Amino acid sequence: MKLKWCDEIFFSLWFLQSLCLQEKVILFKLILDFEGIKSKFSLRTADEPDDDICYLVPGQEDTVARCNFNHTSKTFVVIHGWTVTGMYESWVPKLVDALYKREPDSNVVVVDWLSRAQQHYPVSAAYTKLVGKDVAIFIDWMEEQFNYPLDNLHLLGYSLGAHAAGIAGSLTKKKINRITGLDPAGPNFEYAEATTRLSPDDADFVDVLHTYTRGSPDRSIGIQKPVGHIDIYPNGGGFQPGCNLGEALRLIAEKGLADVDQLVKCSHERSIHLFIDSLLYEDKPSLAYRCNTKETFEKGLCLSCRKNRCNNLGYTVNKVRAKRNSKMYLKTRSQMPYKVFHYQVKVHFFGKVNVTKTNQPFLVSLYGTADESKNIALILPEISTNKTYSSLVYTEINIGDLLMVTLQWEKESIFSWSDWWTSYAFDIQRVRVKAGETQKKMVFCSRDGISHLTKGKEAVVFVKCAAKPNNTDTGQDLKERSAHEFSEE
Repeated sequence: MKLKWCDEIFFSLWFLQSLCLQEKVILFKLILDFEGIKSKFSLRTADEPDDDICYLVPGQEDTVARCNFNHTSKTFVVIHGWTVTGMYESWVPKLVDALYKREPDSNVVVVDWLSRAQQHYPVSAAYTKLVGKDVAIFIDWMEEQFNYPLDNLHLLGYSLGAHAAGIAGSLTKKKINRITGLDPAGPNFEYAEATTRLSPDDADFVDVLHTYTRGSPDRSIGIQKPVGHIDIYPNGGGFQPGCNLGEALRLIAEKGLADVDQLVKCSHERSIHLFIDSLLYEDKPSLAYRCNTKETFEKGLCLSCRKNRCNNLGYTVNKVRAKRNSKMYLKTRSQMPYKVFHYQVKVHFFGKVNVTKTNQPFLVSLYGTADESKNIALILPEISTNKTYSSLVYTEINIGDLLMVTLQWEKESIFSWSDWWTSYAFDIQRVRVKAGETQKKMVFCSRDGISHLTKGKEAVVFVKCAAKPNNTDTGQDLKERSAHEFSEE
């Protein structure tokens, strides 16, 4: 009996020793998993959005409690891009502050990979793989150790940081809820495989803002091709209003050099400020419209909201996952709030003499129940007799319901000698307008039955048409109505 008792004690001791050995192996493995992480994870606060005062350290559970991480709220993970100075850019605390203003109980984590981001660009671009891996390990640890739901996780990556976010999403064991790409970097990524850059497969929903896609694809600062479920190209994506040299000098004169980094990369960083705008101006969401090309959008042919053809830009985007990438366009102002109001204007030009003119300047004025927007400049690439033309007109002013439209044909310049000897004119019966934001379609008639639009002369006026029975339409009315039907891409 004593021998059996001793055997039991010996077995128990052996079992406990084995358990301890297993715990040591697991702990050693965790140390190996986390020791390669170079990125830092700063949980910033609403009171100090510009300071890194508390870090979440993967593998160290006490840091999560010490930083007061909220396990029941949303978490935003902000990933910066390439930096010349090796320091955070001025947009980082602005985005952190805006996120907390919109979601006060959330966690805003800023990923610090500055030491890798300040290298020669191709080197920093290659480091996005390691940064993405670091972020993925951090996310998996939070999910496994604290059972944090990834449905509450939203990654926001700017420039190179957008691709790091994409790689992180491709490596996590469970799917991330959302990734927002803020003008993802173009060089080294335009022709890269989907696994090495941001792609729609990296999260349940991926939305992307493209704000600086100028030049050839391999030289464009921002990636040109669509890389998300929804890809939005504000102002065509090539160049943003207010980012010219004159505007930069004016802002420096007003605000000093505090935001000079933003001015240098104005169009590239506009993606961030558009997203900030969507957080701060909840009552003024900017609406983007699906369109195959920016040229078609400029004609006003894509202002439809049928079948998810329009969507909010930024934080309140509707998470629509189409079978193919959805390219969307919109116009914006040069400063916050960026929202504008889009209109499609269609005009049929009549005349007894065939005339064709190119690149003609017009002024359109819109008068509504709430306000008016006068002398909106418009260039029509071509106008010809007995043809219908559609164009996009937009205004920063909310004019309410549209009541009246005026149209003026400007002289090109005082040096256009042909205008002195020839008086060009067209006849117009109606102007058709579609409001993008309200989806209202309206028809405006000449007060004189037919208006004579003469180049260089006063504007012609169109008011809402009076209701008229169909059986009184003339053949010309029917012809014009057919020509003016609103087109949708």
